[in-house]
Amino acid sequence: MIRLLTFGAALLVFLLLLGVIYALQRVAKTRSGGGKVGEGGLTLQGFSYALILLAVAYLLGMTYVFVRGTLWEGHLLEWMNIVVRLMHITFGIAWIGASFYFVFLENALNRTENVRDELAGNLWAVHGGGFYYLEKYKLAPPQIPRDLHWFKYEAYFTWLSGFSLLFVVYYFNAGSMLIDPQILDLSPLAGVAIGIGSFVVAWLVYDGLCKTRLVTKGLPFVLIGGLIITAFAFFYCQVFSARAAYIHFGAMLGTIMVANVFFVIIPAQKEMVKAATEGRPLDPQLGKNAGLRSLHNNYFTLPVLFVMVSNHFPSTFGHAYPWVVLVAVSLGTAGVKHWMNLREKKQATALVLPASALFLLAVAFTTAPKNDAAGAAACQPVSITQVQGIVQARCVQCHSSNPTDDVFKVAPNGVKYDTPEDIIRLQDKIMQRVVITKTMPQNNKTNITQEERDLIRCWIEQGAQNK
Repeated sequence: MIRLLTFGAALLVFLLLLGVIYALQRVAKTRSGGGKVGEGGLTLQGFSYALILLAVAYLLGMTYVFVRGTLWEGHLLEWMNIVVRLMHITFGIAWIGASFYFVFLENALNRTENVRDELAGNLWAVHGGGFYYLEKYKLAPPQIPRDLHWFKYEAYFTWLSGFSLLFVVYYFNAGSMLIDPQILDLSPLAGVAIGIGSFVVAWLVYDGLCKTRLVTKGLPFVLIGGLIITAFAFFYCQVFSARAAYIHFGAMLGTIMVANVFFVIIPAQKEMVKAATEGRPLDPQLGKNAGLRSLHNNYFTLPVLFVMVSNHFPSTFGHAYPWVVLVAVSLGTAGVKHWMNLREKKQATALVLPASALFLLAVAFTTAPKNDAAGAAACQPVSITQVQGIVQARCVQCHSSNPTDDVFKVAPNGVKYDTPEDIIRLQDKIMQRVVITKTMPQNNKTNITQEERDLIRCWIEQGAQNK
């Protein structure tokens, strides 16, 4: 009875949210600019979008509460992963696309030829079968237009959906996905607290650095900032499983990016709009600060994108020193973004892009597995029966047609080892994940031994025969 009443109350709250969203949408359609609220760029349309995201998160959360511990828990978690991940990717494309576009616009502006005194520059462009003419004011136009678009919800929704995804994938299954007892034996609650707390600390450290004179010093700021993110990468890899450490590093950068938008960029823009509306002189330093933080965000984009895809590539997080690989690839991708920015300014040198590419190739080369010819020669003949016994004991709990694992109710990525033929067909994945990078089983949940890994390696190097 109590469970039924709780479900009814949760459903009522959800229906109320839908009602508020519907009402806001109706009112917003009758007003210009999506129902502008004040001079801060807030709109009823924006509020309704935020409530839609809240309603979806609430629905998923309440559904999880009701199915937890039942047959449908694993199925729901997989679909929550799909839904929230798709939202995160969609919002992320919009945010990163806007970052790329506006930094390009700033870099590519014509600042000298036929530019009016009140303008900082202009740009002609052609796209989608049409011609566009864009102008940037040095401070503000004589009159602020009524319908002024604010680029902020892309950032907010990207972070909110990403934070939700962090819970779905890592925090709801902290014992399996977040914590590796061989690295640091934490309770799930402690692991979640450390993860979230680290984001706050990272923002405070970064923001404090940006408020010093070093922010205008270029290379010294980059070097100190690089040391700080290296320290966070090292810290995460000493606390969490390597895969979770990478994601937390990306989430840390993403948190800094959205905090830049929320605490610096948007407040500066609000103050500039307010001053222009009231006819007061504008403080040009506000625009400079906002522009600098926006540029920092632009350099963070490629490292964050690398982290988003790194989970599918154990050659990165499965290395003996995963934090070194993480920092190296982040620096290399940031170097590529630096070259792109220089090229847009027509200042690109012949060295930046090749140097960044060679640096990334060097990372790939140094993380390559070593050929153990002596070890292979010393191997005794290994049969498929021996290998299948190891797989049955250590792998099929997740990777089978009927998983028995407490978290994965469906074989991850569709990988199944039900028959000897399945094992032979997927030998390259087994070699990469089980033998070389040792990233499977996940956090060594089934306690596979090094001797068993060596046995599998011998079998594969002997030709992976079904005999």
